[in-house]
Amino acid sequence: MRGPEKAAELACTRLEALIGHPPEGASAVRRTEEGWCVVVDALEVARIPDTTSLLASYEVQLDRDGELLEYRRVRRYRRGSADE
Repeated sequence: MRGPEKAAELACTRLEALIGHPPEGASAVRRTEEGWCVVVDALEVARIPDTTSLLASYEVQLDRDGELLEYRRVRRYRRGSADE
């Protein structure tokens, strides 16, 4: 697989197929010995107003060919909340 952009794209696609929540995008990408580790932020609960919607960050592990090895939710938060 070529580059972090492709890894982020594949991680978003693979994760959405598994969890059924639309990805907002990738917030981190790093190369690992096995392939890539991508943090994908996904909308879990849409609310009105949008600032009260719940999002989650998932750590997605891909092998060198872009196949999903594992994923896990690492954080759940309200849109618009800042990290402390």
